Amino acid sequence: MNRELNDFVESSFRSIWSVELLLLLYRQQRSWTPEELVGELRSSEVVVTQSIEALVAGGLVLIETDGRVCYSLVDPADDLLVQQLNDLYRKRPGAVRKVIVQNPADQLRTFSDAFSFRKL
Repeated sequence: MNRELNDFVESSFRSIWSVELLLLLYRQQRSWTPEELVGELRSSEVVVTQSIEALVAGGLVLIETDGRVCYSLVDPADDLLVQQLNDLYRKRPGAVRKVIVQNPADQLRTFSDAFSFRKL
């Protein structure tokens, strides 16, 4: 995996579910309802909703006025990175998973969350 793609994966995805969702939208090039995505990915509503929110925030997908979700990039230059991600994920999904799991920002967040206190 080249450095640019590695950086893209680290900065854009907190879970493999987000990768799966983005690549489904990229490959199918159509709008999906959240319910359709839950069924197609065989996931939960919570996971799909969180993934959609993260991908919208990252400028990778768009929620249309009717609530459907589609592949739509804020930065068209990201299309090449998504294409590279698609190719790599088809051939070596473990390489993509490894980058997500070993993301230093997520490791730090997990560690700090262990010490957060709830208000009573």
